[in-house]
Amino acid sequence: QVQLVESGGGLVQAGGSLRLSCAASGRTFSIYGMGWFRQAPGKEREFVARINWGGGIISYADSVKGRFTISRDNAKNTVYLQMNSLKPEDTAVYYCAAPGAYYSGTYSPGSMKYWGQGTQVTVSS
Repeated sequence: QVQLVESGGGLVQAGGSLRLSCAASGRTFSIYGMGWFRQAPGKEREFVARINWGGGIISYADSVKGRFTISRDNAKNTVYLQMNSLKPEDTAVYYCAAPGAYYSGTYSPGSMKYWGQGTQVTVSS
Protein backbone atom coordinates (compact mmCIF):
# COMPACT_ATOMS: atom_id res chain seq x y z
CA GLN A 1 0.00 0.00 0.00
CA VAL A 2 1.03 3.63 -0.51
CA GLN A 3 0.39 6.58 1.77
CA LEU A 4 0.58 10.20 0.64
CA VAL A 5 0.90 12.99 3.22
CA GLU A 6 0.56 16.63 2.20
CA SER A 7 1.74 19.80 3.89
CA GLY A 8 2.26 23.48 3.14
CA GLY A 9 -1.25 24.84 2.75
CA GLY A 10 -2.38 28.01 4.44
CA LEU A 11 -3.76 31.51 4.07
CA VAL A 12 -1.96 33.97 1.79
CA GLN A 13 -2.66 37.33 0.23
CA ALA A 14 -3.29 37.60 -3.50
CA GLY A 15 0.02 37.73 -5.32
CA GLY A 16 1.76 35.67 -2.69
CA SER A 17 3.34 32.24 -2.86
CA LEU A 18 3.08 28.84 -1.23
CA ARG A 19 4.92 25.58 -1.70
CA LEU A 20 3.00 22.37 -1.16
CA SER A 21 4.76 19.09 -0.40
CA CYS A 22 3.54 15.52 -0.66
CA ALA A 23 5.60 12.74 0.89
CA ALA A 24 4.99 9.14 -0.17
CA SER A 25 5.59 6.14 2.05
CA GLY A 26 4.90 2.42 1.94
CA ARG A 27 5.29 0.67 -1.40
CA THR A 28 6.86 3.69 -3.04
CA PHE A 29 8.40 1.59 -5.78
CA SER A 30 4.89 1.43 -7.21
CA ILE A 31 4.83 5.22 -7.63
CA TYR A 32 6.07 6.73 -10.87
CA GLY A 33 3.89 9.52 -12.15
CA MET A 34 2.48 11.99 -9.63
CA GLY A 35 -0.13 14.69 -9.92
CA TRP A 36 -1.83 17.55 -8.12
CA PHE A 37 -5.57 18.19 -8.12
CA ARG A 38 -7.75 20.77 -6.41
CA GLN A 39 -11.36 21.11 -5.42
CA ALA A 40 -13.11 24.36 -4.60
CA PRO A 41 -16.41 24.49 -2.67
CA GLY A 42 -19.31 23.49 -4.87
CA LYS A 43 -17.05 22.45 -7.74
CA GLU A 44 -15.71 19.17 -9.07
CA ARG A 45 -12.18 18.09 -8.40
CA GLU A 46 -9.93 19.26 -11.23
CA PHE A 47 -6.49 18.50 -12.56
CA VAL A 48 -3.70 20.96 -11.75
CA ALA A 49 -0.34 19.43 -12.73
CA ARG A 50 1.46 16.14 -13.38
CA ILE A 51 5.06 14.94 -13.49
CA ASN A 52 6.67 11.67 -14.52
CA TRP A 53 9.23 9.72 -12.52
CA GLY A 54 12.21 11.32 -14.23
CA GLY A 55 10.80 14.82 -13.90
CA GLY A 56 11.17 15.59 -17.59
CA ILE A 57 7.56 15.22 -18.67
CA ILE A 58 5.32 17.83 -17.06
CA SER A 59 1.96 19.33 -17.85
CA TYR A 60 -0.29 21.94 -16.24
CA ALA A 61 -3.86 23.05 -16.38
CA ASP A 62 -4.24 26.22 -18.41
CA SER A 63 -5.49 28.07 -15.35
CA VAL A 64 -2.16 27.66 -13.51
CA LYS A 65 0.34 27.57 -16.36
CA GLY A 66 3.13 30.07 -15.85
CA ARG A 67 2.36 30.48 -12.15
CA PHE A 68 2.69 26.97 -10.69
CA THR A 69 5.67 24.63 -10.90
CA ILE A 70 5.61 20.92 -10.13
CA SER A 71 8.81 19.10 -9.19
CA ARG A 72 9.92 16.00 -7.33
CA ASP A 73 12.76 14.61 -5.27
CA ASN A 74 12.75 10.86 -5.69
CA ALA A 75 15.40 10.35 -3.01
CA LYS A 76 12.90 11.84 -0.55
CA ASN A 77 9.83 10.29 -2.21
CA THR A 78 8.35 13.76 -2.33
CA VAL A 79 6.57 15.84 -4.95
CA TYR A 80 6.21 19.62 -4.70
CA LEU A 81 3.92 22.28 -6.07
CA GLN A 82 5.36 25.78 -6.03
CA MET A 83 2.51 28.27 -6.38
CA ASN A 84 3.32 31.87 -7.27
CA SER A 85 1.18 34.88 -8.10
CA LEU A 86 -1.73 33.32 -6.28
CA LYS A 87 -5.25 34.53 -7.04
CA PRO A 88 -8.46 34.26 -5.01
CA GLU A 89 -9.77 31.77 -7.57
CA ASP A 90 -6.93 29.42 -6.59
CA THR A 91 -8.64 28.90 -3.24
CA ALA A 92 -9.34 25.18 -2.88
CA VAL A 93 -8.34 21.99 -1.15
CA TYR A 94 -5.26 20.70 -2.93
CA TYR A 95 -4.60 16.96 -3.23
CA CYS A 96 -1.64 15.00 -4.46
CA ALA A 97 -2.34 11.71 -6.17
CA ALA A 98 -0.73 8.83 -8.01
CA PRO A 99 -2.13 6.31 -10.49
CA GLY A 100 0.28 3.47 -9.73
CA ALA A 101 3.26 2.15 -11.64
CA TYR A 102 3.45 2.48 -15.41
CA TYR A 103 0.14 4.29 -15.84
CA SER A 104 0.21 6.41 -18.98
CA GLY A 105 -3.37 7.59 -19.38
CA THR A 106 -5.13 10.85 -18.64
CA TYR A 107 -4.78 12.22 -15.11
CA SER A 108 -8.42 12.40 -14.21
CA PRO A 109 -9.58 12.06 -10.59
CA GLY A 110 -11.19 8.69 -11.29
CA SER A 111 -7.94 7.28 -12.68
CA MET A 112 -5.85 7.87 -9.56
CA LYS A 113 -5.13 4.96 -7.22
CA TYR A 114 -3.63 6.84 -4.26
CA TRP A 115 -4.62 10.16 -2.71
CA GLY A 116 -3.28 12.45 -0.05
CA GLN A 117 -5.53 13.85 2.67
CA GLY A 118 -5.71 17.28 1.08
CA THR A 119 -4.43 20.63 2.28
CA GLN A 120 -6.40 23.88 2.31
CA VAL A 121 -5.13 26.84 0.32
CA THR A 122 -6.95 30.12 0.85
CA VAL A 123 -6.03 33.26 -1.09
CA SER A 124 -7.44 36.56 0.14
CA SER A 125 -7.92 39.62 -2.04
